[in-house]
Amino acid sequence: MTDQAVDVGGAAAGQCTGEFLGRHRELKELRADIERAGLDTLSGKKSPRARVLLIAGRPGSGRTALAAELARRVAGDYPDGVLRAALSEPSGARVPADRVARDLLDALKVPAPPGAGQDELSELVRGALASRRAIVLLDDAADAEQVGPLLPDTSRCLIVATAAGPLTGIPDVRPCTLGGLDTKSAVELLEGFTGAVRVTVDPRAAETLVEVCGGQPAALVLAGGWLAARPKAAVSDVAKQLRAISDEVAELPSAARPLARSFRLVYDSLSQPAARILRLLSLAPAGIADAHTASALAGCSVSGAQTALSDFVAYGLLRKDPDVPEQYRVPGALAPLLRALCESVDRPGEVQLARARMLERTVRLLQSCRAVTEPEGSPARKRLAGLPRALRFPSRAAADAWLGGRRPALLAAARLAVEDGELDTLARRLVAALVRALAAHRGAEAAAPELYGLHQLVLDVAERRDLHREKAAALLNLGDLDARTGRTADALARYRLALDAGRAANDPYATGRAMESVGGAHQELGDWQRASDWYGRALSQRLARGERADEARLYGRLATVHTYAGRYGEALRGWRAAVAGYRRLGDLPSQARALSEAARVQEYAGRPEESLRTCREAVEQARRAGDLRLQAALQLRLADTLDRLGDPTAARLHRATADRLLEDEAAAPGDLRNP
Repeated sequence: MTDQAVDVGGAAAGQCTGEFLGRHRELKELRADIERAGLDTLSGKKSPRARVLLIAGRPGSGRTALAAELARRVAGDYPDGVLRAALSEPSGARVPADRVARDLLDALKVPAPPGAGQDELSELVRGALASRRAIVLLDDAADAEQVGPLLPDTSRCLIVATAAGPLTGIPDVRPCTLGGLDTKSAVELLEGFTGAVRVTVDPRAAETLVEVCGGQPAALVLAGGWLAARPKAAVSDVAKQLRAISDEVAELPSAARPLARSFRLVYDSLSQPAARILRLLSLAPAGIADAHTASALAGCSVSGAQTALSDFVAYGLLRKDPDVPEQYRVPGALAPLLRALCESVDRPGEVQLARARMLERTVRLLQSCRAVTEPEGSPARKRLAGLPRALRFPSRAAADAWLGGRRPALLAAARLAVEDGELDTLARRLVAALVRALAAHRGAEAAAPELYGLHQLVLDVAERRDLHREKAAALLNLGDLDARTGRTADALARYRLALDAGRAANDPYATGRAMESVGGAHQELGDWQRASDWYGRALSQRLARGERADEARLYGRLATVHTYAGRYGEALRGWRAAVAGYRRLGDLPSQARALSEAARVQEYAGRPEESLRTCREAVEQARRAGDLRLQAALQLRLADTLDRLGDPTAARLHRATADRLLEDEAAAPGDLRNP
């Protein structure tokens, strides 16, 4: 932001004048504070931690704008850039520490393990910053507990925090407390909206308006927006009207009245449909809205919503998102005023209906976003063609850009829908659609941190509604993510709970999948006996249901555990059963792999001749399957076995064959199958 009122933004003064206004004394003090060496209060030596500057002031005082301007001016001294994180929601609630840490890690391009706790994530942030020279802007901190865990143990970084008051608990922090703008800068801010003439003809009126607004940038921006929309209105008219509103805001603290008066002036000037759209924007997830959000909330056309949003920006009621085109943010200073209006004017039933419309629109957009990744002619693409044009994405790239830009709002929408508790069916549909869209566009591995949180939301709804099948699915998904990140004990606990939920739902798929997953967790922990026991239970269920593909796979998993335990006879029986199962299914590549594993077990058991025969049979199956990579791997295994049997000449021939197969694979990758 380049304006003095970042909490209001949009058509603020910086965008009219192209310069930052005022705050010269504060900037000078902050620059001097950076130069001042921070001292550890106990040792008296230079502090090993990052320097923390605090800008304190009420919402609407321009504290965030000042922080951004300071960062802009000193950015040359911090080559690793400027990182930003919001510590409070538009509702005033604290942003959870783990989410703040993940946002910073995303900005640092440091991978964060799915499901990691706030301590681990905060440590990753500190570690990532330890080797960098960066500025970190922490906006709207509630207390020192939000800031302290993020401070790196290096004086190379600069931390700039904004808050309503002091952050007691962080050593060596002197707050820069903001009041109103000086009169000269405030008048310049107004001129950015009105032009110089209206101020010049009545300079006293402009000064009076500044006084009525308490010099608060946010209040001045709203008054300026009202004047800009009325070229024939005199500046003195605004001051008179603001004074007339005094009785309506008398119950508010004196420092909050100027902004409340200016907001009421602008709000009362809106048409009834526009005023309704504005009130309902208090429901926008994370205070982020676009034309679709506004259209769904108000039940109006997308074009009508877009016009209203543009008008709100001109008034200073919204600001454009600098990073995402056609996306807007509700200023933090105005969020509580909008919320209070919505609660007092709109009936609860209307508010709930607006939320439902917004969630339904979001679900349809996410479905469209995923469908565009499917092949042409697929059922999903055919359904996509039947959607209204406004809900269709012209290309995968356009859908990907939308998903990336809207990701914070989409995740917030999922969280709010679950917290609401009255729209659980829509919440489940929204989470499911978001999971599928993220996996389709980013891949399950890259999207794992977001998916972990989304599966947790599904679990919350399932537990609240006693939905055992959904509970089992969520627990299985969370367990898989825990297992992938090495939290095997946590995964095992999830899988056991999923088994209980699957049994309660009488869901054979969930129970079978849970038993197999419990076995896999025990295998990872090296408990071969329990692993084979659970695999055996899962296999018995699959045999009873005649699920042949799962039977063959489980025979292989049992055989693997027996191999690790040194029970080679049982392992061979398992692999032979797997081979027979894949043969019945006509799955040649899997049959070849199972034979290859059987050959490995025979070699471990000290039967190299049998291993050689089995390996040759595996090569033949891989050849029939056309799997060159698997053929090459098996040829190398044959070579190793021949070396151990004392036939180096034959071994060299098989290695040469493997090299030729790999060259053929590289020459025609499109014709090959992955092993």
